[in-house]
Amino acid sequence: MRKRSKYRPKGIRLNTMGYVVESMTPVANCGGVLVDMQVKNHSALTELTQGRATKDDISILIAAVNMTEALCRLGFGQEYNDIIRDGLTALRAVGGRGLTSGRYILKAAEMQALNEVMQLHDAQLEVITIKDMELAIANVQEEIRNKRATPIKEIT
Repeated sequence: MRKRSKYRPKGIRLNTMGYVVESMTPVANCGGVLVDMQVKNHSALTELTQGRATKDDISILIAAVNMTEALCRLGFGQEYNDIIRDGLTALRAVGGRGLTSGRYILKAAEMQALNEVMQLHDAQLEVITIKDMELAIANVQEEIRNKRATPIKEIT
């Protein structure tokens, strides 16, 4: 049996100038992208605060908080590390309770922490560019791939 090569060809960008221009565009100027993201995130948070959250809503909130943390590492709001840490702790706590009971119910302190981290996320989305968002998403994916992310449910 022949040994497989590790070589994998890179992807090809057909429109490099379009990619560069798009990368410099702020997220706030990209039509309805910002509004769509905010509506999706805030509807998931509303469902969670009203006690009707599903696993998909929790996944949306996890993605938003992870992106907030990654953007903070890139230099957008480094002075708010405490808010992000409290939000992640609250999300892990409600997620862990929800996995055992089947219902995602917030406590008052957790609701406050998640509201603050979502406000920070909205403020970050107002000032970042598409390139910053791509870097943050790549950072989160690398953390998950390298198993440095803390899962809600520990795998045994």
